[in-house]
Amino acid sequence: MVAIKKQKIRHLLQEIIDIYSPSGKEEEVLDFVCAYLAKEHIPVIRQEVDESRYNIVVVPQDADPQLVLLGHLDTVTASDLDHYWFVRKGNTVSGLGSADMKGGCAAMIEAYIAAWHETGKATPAALALVVGEEETGDGAAAFVKDYHFPWAIIGEPTELNPCLSHYGYLEVQVSSRGKRRHASLADKELNPVDALLRFLLDLSTYFEERYPKIIYNIRDLSSSRSGFAVPEKCDVWIDLHHPPDAPTGEIAWDLEEFIDRFQQDQSHLDLTMRFHTIQAGFEIPEKGDLVTSLKKSYGEEDLPWTPSSFRSHSDANSLWENGLKPITLGPGSLDQAHTATESIPFDQVCKAAELYHAIIKKM
Repeated sequence: MVAIKKQKIRHLLQEIIDIYSPSGKEEEVLDFVCAYLAKEHIPVIRQEVDESRYNIVVVPQDADPQLVLLGHLDTVTASDLDHYWFVRKGNTVSGLGSADMKGGCAAMIEAYIAAWHETGKATPAALALVVGEEETGDGAAAFVKDYHFPWAIIGEPTELNPCLSHYGYLEVQVSSRGKRRHASLADKELNPVDALLRFLLDLSTYFEERYPKIIYNIRDLSSSRSGFAVPEKCDVWIDLHHPPDAPTGEIAWDLEEFIDRFQQDQSHLDLTMRFHTIQAGFEIPEKGDLVTSLKKSYGEEDLPWTPSSFRSHSDANSLWENGLKPITLGPGSLDQAHTATESIPFDQVCKAAELYHAIIKKM
């Protein structure tokens, strides 16, 4: 019988959901988790990320861990600060970060505590709880500078399906510039907002025809505040998630060529493009110690082995770029992440804890 206590998981999950921890403001939840692990006599390393924030890292002294369980404790900003906390109705737990990914973190923490009490300093895995995943990824960037493990399991919401492959990601900022003038003299050919809207329509058509499998998201479209005047600039951010086998570099190059062609046809426009993130996707074959252990654990836990691909950007991209082999595997559903009614099945959190514990024992 796996030494996982469901009541402890519920209590821990409630505590960390009720602590508001958007990216950049994770100090309170970090201090709570550090104290929680200290009560379990687990030695914690506070790896500095900036002056007030840190990653929580546990590395056994008497083992050579081949695996790290990694989760992020930050969330997106609450859409309603009056209704972000933990609520449980039957098997459903709701609250900000419940699926992305405090449910996964709670499962990893309790699985690791159980393994530590069985093996102590010889626990054959490490634990890392990082910050900043929802914004800059600075927690994962700091982590890979100081630590390296052959394998990683990242507890993002996959409904407990093992994701051996991962989408790539490009984050793009497009800006248009014009000249501020009286609103009654507006000319759509010289209006940076109108120019950017026309560009986005053409770009959307381009992607549908050339890269139909790319997930294309337009967000944060804003102009300079101008009052009763034509604004002098307009900016938009674009998320591009592409399948693991798509050519990331070619997509980025095609984007640059597209904006050049668009500007040549509209010579009066001043458009610029800047890439803030370029990260390739990846695919891990069904080989190696961790994959073998996972398959055995899935059989023992009576779970179907149905490997899939994680469709979002995550810390796994950064780990892969730095030589770790990450498998994304956690409770909850991605379609619940970043929503105003975010929720997760509690029994899935408990099953994730049992699965993580089984994997640690098999390593």
